Amino acid sequence: MRCLFPTPAARATVVVSAVPAVHARVRRVGQEHFMVDGHDQSFDALPPEERLFRMRHSAAHVLAEAVLEMFPDGKYAIGPPIAHGFYYDFDLPRPLNPDDLVTLEARMHVSVARDLAIRGAQISKDEARRIFADQPYKLELIADITDETVGYFEHGEFHDLCRGGHTESTGQIGAFTLTHVAGAYWRGDEHRPMLQRIYGALYPTQAELDAYLLQREEAERRDHRRLGRELDLFHLDPIAPGSPFYHPKGTVLYNGLTDYIRDLYLEYGYQEVITPQIFDAELFKTSGHYQNFRDDMFMFEADDRELAVKPMNCPGHCFFFRSALRSYRDLPLRFAEFSRLHRNERSGVLHGMTRVRSFAQDDSHIYCAPDQVESELAKFFEMTMRVYTALGIEGVEVFVAGRPERYVGTVEDWALGERRLEEAVRAAGWECGLLPGEGAFYGPKVEFHFRDALGRSWQVGTVQLDMKMPESFALTYIGDDGQEHQPAMLHRAILGSLERFLGVYLEHTEGRFPLWLAPVQAVVIPIADRHVEYAREVAASLRTRRLRAEVDDGPARMGAKIRQAQLQKVPYMFVVGDREAEQREVSVRTRGGGDLGARGLDEVAARLAEERDARAAQSSEW
Repeated sequence: MRCLFPTPAARATVVVSAVPAVHARVRRVGQEHFMVDGHDQSFDALPPEERLFRMRHSAAHVLAEAVLEMFPDGKYAIGPPIAHGFYYDFDLPRPLNPDDLVTLEARMHVSVARDLAIRGAQISKDEARRIFADQPYKLELIADITDETVGYFEHGEFHDLCRGGHTESTGQIGAFTLTHVAGAYWRGDEHRPMLQRIYGALYPTQAELDAYLLQREEAERRDHRRLGRELDLFHLDPIAPGSPFYHPKGTVLYNGLTDYIRDLYLEYGYQEVITPQIFDAELFKTSGHYQNFRDDMFMFEADDRELAVKPMNCPGHCFFFRSALRSYRDLPLRFAEFSRLHRNERSGVLHGMTRVRSFAQDDSHIYCAPDQVESELAKFFEMTMRVYTALGIEGVEVFVAGRPERYVGTVEDWALGERRLEEAVRAAGWECGLLPGEGAFYGPKVEFHFRDALGRSWQVGTVQLDMKMPESFALTYIGDDGQEHQPAMLHRAILGSLERFLGVYLEHTEGRFPLWLAPVQAVVIPIADRHVEYAREVAASLRTRRLRAEVDDGPARMGAKIRQAQLQKVPYMFVVGDREAEQREVSVRTRGGGDLGARGLDEVAARLAEERDARAAQSSEW
C-alpha cells in the first residue's frame, strides 16, 4: 500500500475515525524551530537533502505511533532515518506478519492526513523518566545521556525522545511504504533482546518512490545469497557463522580470481609469502591494531600468553621484512599473501558474503625507498585497471581519503601524504575526488569505487601510505651511503576481501561471468541418446585445452537443456546431433540466446582457449 497526499484538500478526504488514537502521557512542551546556519528557516526553505532527511526521520516517528496504536503494551526503542527510508525497532507481544505491515501503513497514512504539528523541546531527565516510565529502552537511552536535558518531540497524542530534525507536520513526510521486518539485537549486541525492526522506504514523490521500489525488486532478484544457491557456488550455515562454504563451482570462481592475481604478481615482481595464523598479542600492540580494534579480534590465552588470530596481514609482513638485513638494492620489496583472515564481526551485522568473519584478501605490502613511492603507485594503478578491465568493471572513480579524527603523525605529514597521493592519481590521468576524514588511522589512502548494474557505489581497491608501522616496527634498510634508512610502506589490494568482492560482483553480473572466470565454460548437449558418445568426445577434446566443459546427458528435451544452461549462465552451449557427429562439428549457442550455427570442433576449441587466455571481459565476435 503506497500513497502520497500532495495537498491539504487531498489529505482531508481520508477517513480518520476508523483508527483509534493512542492514549499516552503527553506534555506539550513547545514548538520546534528549524535552524540552518544559525537562522530560523521554514521546512520548505531547507536544502533538498535536509528536507528528505527530515521526512524520513519524521516518518519513523509516525511508524512508532502506528505500532503503539496497534500494540498499546508494545515497547519502542530507536528509529533513525537511513538511506532510502527509515526503520524503527520494537519489542512486541507477537511476531509481525505481512498483513500487519498493510495495517500499520494505513494507520500511518491517517496520521499524515491529519497533518499533525510536530513540536519539540528540551526537557529535564527527571521529566523524561516520568513520561517514559513504562518504556525500558527509552529509560536506558535517558540514562546514557550525559547532558541534564534530553530532546523531546510529540505530534498528536504520540511522544518520543529525539535530538530533532523533523518536518513541521506529519503531512509533509512524502511518499512511503513499509517494506519488510527483520530481527535486530538491541544496540547490536547479541546478548541483548532481539527486537523487530520495521523498515520503510520514503521519497519526496510517488514517482521517485516507485523508481526506487523497482530498483529494490531488481536488487532482490540479484541478491548474491540467492544467486549463490541457484548457481551452486556457495552457501552459509549457522554452524559456521560468517564463514562461507564454497561449492566446487564457487571454488573454481575463487581460484580463477586468485590465479589471475598471481599471474600479475609474477609479472609485476611480487613475492608471495605465508605468515602464521596465530600471533602473540604483542605484535598487534606494536602495530596499534590492538589498541584500536581489539574488540574486532579473536583473542584467547594459551601458555599464559595472550594470543590473537590474525585479522590482517600487515603486522606479519612488517615482522617478515625485519627478519633479515635489507639493502637499498633489495627495494622495492613486494610481499603478497592470500591467507585466511578472521575478524570478530557482531552476528547482527553479518550479511552473506559481503560481511563475514572469515575471508581472504589479495593483500600486499610494498616496502620501498621514499623516492620510489610515486613509481610504485603508478605500477599499482596500471595493474589495478588491468584487473578491472578483465572483469568488465567500468566507470571506476578514484578518491583520496584524508586524515580521520583519530590519526598518528603530524598534520603536516598527513598534508604531504595526501598531496603525494593526489598528484599520483592525477598523473595517471584520472580525476581525483576527496574523502576528508576517511583515511586509515596510520595514513591517507587512494580508494577505487565503481557503480554496479543497479547504480550502487562500491569501494573495491585501495592503496594506503603507512606513516606508523615502519617506525613502530623499527624497519630499516642500508642505503647506498652505508647508513640505515626507514622504508616507505604501502598497503594495497585490488579486489579487497575476496568474499565481499565475489558477493558484489555476483550481483553486478547476475552470474554472467566472463568466459575465463566462468565455473562451467561450455555445456555439450546431445540431441538424442545416440549422440551422447560424441558429446562426451567433444567435452574431452575441450578439456585437453584446459576448458571447463560438461555434458548434459539427462532425459530432458534439447530446448529444456539449453534453457537450463542459460539459467546457469554458462557462456556457451554446443548442440550435437547426427550431422555434427558426422562432420565433427558442434552447433554453437550462447547464453544470451545467440545461434552461431555449426562450427568445426577444432575451431571452437581454439577460439574458446584464445578467449580464455586473453581474459576478455566480453566474448569475441565469431
